[in-house]
Amino acid sequence: MNERPPITVTTHDYERLEQMLRNAKYRNIPGMADLQRELDRANVVEPEELPEDVITINSTARFIDDCTNDQYEITLVYPDKADGVSKISVLAPVGSALLGLSAGQSIPWQVPGRQKLQLRVLDVKAPKLI
Repeated sequence: MNERPPITVTTHDYERLEQMLRNAKYRNIPGMADLQRELDRANVVEPEELPEDVITINSTARFIDDCTNDQYEITLVYPDKADGVSKISVLAPVGSALLGLSAGQSIPWQVPGRQKLQLRVLDVKAPKLI
């Protein structure tokens, strides 16, 4: 599959990510143009309208790279909460790729300096409400 699937993001995440894209602090991070392209094509909805199986900030997702059959489980977070292991920044290439996808969707994604990935979402746990 070479086509990118439709994605959905909340108004809250969209607005915060757009602010980050305009912030000079993040301007030189590789992949920012990819994140902008993803936001440009996103279906933006109110948080209460977001289906539970869509990856949003603070969702935990299990996915597979269909090129290698490697499986991963991560929580998608803003950069200040990332640990690079189980909490992956939305600004990281894989984080940008997964944002807005739902269970069962697949997306081709080029990671700088690496081969192309084919990421497929296996399941999503919605963020816990506090």
